[in-house]
Formats: sequence, C-alpha cells, structure tokens
Amino acid sequence: MTQLESLGSPQIKNILLKHGVKEPLFGVKVADLKPIQKKIKKDYQLAKDLYATGNADAMYLAGLIADDEKMTKSDLQTWVKQAHSDNICEYTVPWVAAEGRYGYELAMEWIDDNKPNIAAAGWATLSNLVALKPDDQLDLKTLKSLLGRITKTIHTSPNRVRYNMNGFIISVGAYVTPLMQDAVATAKKIGVVKVVTDGTDCKVPDAITYIKKIEDRGSLGKKKKTVKC
Repeated sequence: MTQLESLGSPQIKNILLKHGVKEPLFGVKVADLKPIQKKIKKDYQLAKDLYATGNADAMYLAGLIADDEKMTKSDLQTWVKQAHSDNICEYTVPWVAAEGRYGYELAMEWIDDNKPNIAAAGWATLSNLVALKPDDQLDLKTLKSLLGRITKTIHTSPNRVRYNMNGFIISVGAYVTPLMQDAVATAKKIGVVKVVTDGTDCKVPDAITYIKKIEDRGSLGKKKKTVKC
C-alpha cells in the first residue's frame, strides 16, 4: 500500500474519479501497476488482502494478480458486493470470475440482481466468457435468449447495466461466430444506446459498427487468451 501511495498522482486521481472510480484511491496509472503484476504474477492471499483494503487502486491490482482458479464462490460474491467503482465491478471482478471456475454460474445470477453494480458485473462477466471460451463450450441457446432479453429491457435498465448489455452484444457478435448475425440483428432492433457519461469524453460503442470493423480485419471468432489488461 505504501508503494501504491507513492505511485499515485492528483491528476490521475481526478481523471479516475470522473470515470466512476470511488474513494479511497491514490490515483495510480494502470501502466504503473503492470511492473508490480509482473513481479508478483499470482498470489491468492495477497490479492484478497489488497481487495479488502477498499482502496480502488489496490482492488484493481488485486484483480491483476488474483489466482483465478483458487477463487471460491464466496470470494467472488464478496468481491462483487464490495465493487462500488465502475472499473472494479465492470473489469476487475468480471476478469477474475470469467477466468475462474464459477464465472458462468455467477454471471447468470448477477444479471438478475437489483443492484446495478452487480448486474453490470454479471453482463461484463458474460462478455468476457464468450471472448475466452471456445464456442463448443458455450451454451449458445442461452446466449441467444439473452440477446432477446436485452432487446426488451436495455432501454429501461440502469445506466451502467445498459452500457454492459451493449458490450455483451458486441462480444457475442465478435467472438461467437454462430451468433454473429443474431447480435447484429439485436443491435438493429435496439437502435442507439444512450448512457450518461458524467461529462467525460467516453462514448457508447455502436455495436453494428464495432462488429463490422472486427469482421473487416478478419478477426471474427478469434478468442482471447486472457481478458485482463
């Protein structure tokens, strides 16, 4: 924690606060966390200890060094309940869940939660899962039904849930070849997805345009080795 504090800066902290990261935090660049990650590699207990501090920088680092296979359901449930910053509930927790043993099971539970941060984490976890797992290990029928659910509910869902539903459409279209056309059809049905970005320059990706770019460069269906970054 002393090392993280020394790496923090008021300028980065201010940027992070504008992008939905909550206090406490030091304001550490992700690029400055990478050497620490490289040195530690994986450490199950240290990751849990860092996350438990409640400091957003430490929680992000925890996700980078977590031993995903050792994470229990209880660990992941604790993490998602404590994930109040957008970057933690939409990146850190989904990364660790998706690369572990309980990602799909928990994601399907989380998307039904009435707390927006948990529901957002669920959709983000599903997006990561389809990017990682071969198509023959995915429940294509359920994924298709989730696209239908999004068609009906995205515009009435909470702000960050909408954002991550849109991200799920993009992930399915980009990584699950048999459902690419279904994802594009879903994007056409829902039209423009509006998300309040609190005065930042962040924009909601247009799913149709995004998927087309991936198709044009010949990358449709190419899975990732890791979703952590």
